[in-house]
Amino acid sequence: MDIEIFPHRLLNPDTTEKLLNDLEKIESVKRMVIHGPRLSNTDTKTSERRSIIVKGENVDLQVQTGRVLLEVETEEAIDEVREVCDENLPFGFNVHIGTFIRKQKTVTDELKYGKALEKIPQEMIGLTDQNAKLSERTKIIKRKSEE
Repeated sequence: MDIEIFPHRLLNPDTTEKLLNDLEKIESVKRMVIHGPRLSNTDTKTSERRSIIVKGENVDLQVQTGRVLLEVETEEAIDEVREVCDENLPFGFNVHIGTFIRKQKTVTDELKYGKALEKIPQEMIGLTDQNAKLSERTKIIKRKSEE
């Protein structure tokens, strides 16, 4: 099951960092994806582009967070996600339940990656922008039990 968190405004890097770290503490969360407009490389004075720390690892922020997608294992996670959002998003948010992250490789993946598709780890499926290089758009942070 997937959960979409839709804040009522775009998040700055500090809010994104705090939100992701608090969501990561929820046992049932398997994967997290952030969506939003791409951050500019050119105007460094006004750009929000920087590294944030999630679970002790540096993550280069490529987008300004507009939505957070979560893949969760149990329905009980919904209430925990709402609590975390209440703490971190005082300006409001919507939570939607559904399917937002692809779980299987598609024809588009095959066209983009060709024979290299077999080398892409299963946890990367549905996490990348098919118009971008894989190394630029995804960062995997493993839970201790998966390391």
